Amino acid sequence: MARKEPAADAANPGRLKQIALTYKMTRKADKKIGLVLAGVGIVVFGVFLAIGFLVGHPIYLGILGLLLAFLATAIVFGRRAERAAFGQMEGQPGAAAAVLDNVGRGWTTTPAVAMNRNQDVVHRAVGKAGIVLVAEGNPNRVKSLLAAEKKKMNRIVADVPVHDLIVGTGEGQVELKKLRTTMLKLPRVLSGPQVTVTNDRLRALGDLMSNMPLPKGPMPKGMRMPKGGNPRQR
Repeated sequence: MARKEPAADAANPGRLKQIALTYKMTRKADKKIGLVLAGVGIVVFGVFLAIGFLVGHPIYLGILGLLLAFLATAIVFGRRAERAAFGQMEGQPGAAAAVLDNVGRGWTTTPAVAMNRNQDVVHRAVGKAGIVLVAEGNPNRVKSLLAAEKKKMNRIVADVPVHDLIVGTGEGQVELKKLRTTMLKLPRVLSGPQVTVTNDRLRALGDLMSNMPLPKGPMPKGMRMPKGGNPRQR
């Protein structure tokens, strides 16, 4: 036990430093974060304290109000920090992949399964909803990437549903901040073993593609990249 205590003490400053850093980053995008958190904490604590005086137990309800005020403040802080992070990531290359990595348990993400010369990219996630292809880039260009990748998925795992999403703010697109929620709302049609089998099939495809004898070094001068995407893509 004595050995675990120093480790725990060393972890606490790290957590506090991380919270402070998150607050500073959030404050850059959300100038009112301090006032909002203070307001939430004061209101929750004040309500419970007032109820405590009314029922004759101000100490008990005051302590409860303090704990709930801390909880409410933490929840609000987490949501506003997440919103600020999405705002900073919006439009950045690879932002969708970062969100996919944090969708939750049961999902396996493979970033950049398809890409073109303009760096429009398609990411793949596999879960109980099936295969989800997420594209980011120019909406007109990524449609061809999505169509080619979806056709390949249907050929390899024909019995697994394939969904396609384009990240953006235009019509028919999914905003980055709503990507995780959208994926979690997809109907679950696969069991755990079926998800494992699907991942194994796709992993075998990736290994096969990575073992193909592709030329190393820079692309020869005058050589054009195929319209379907990057010749080095998996």
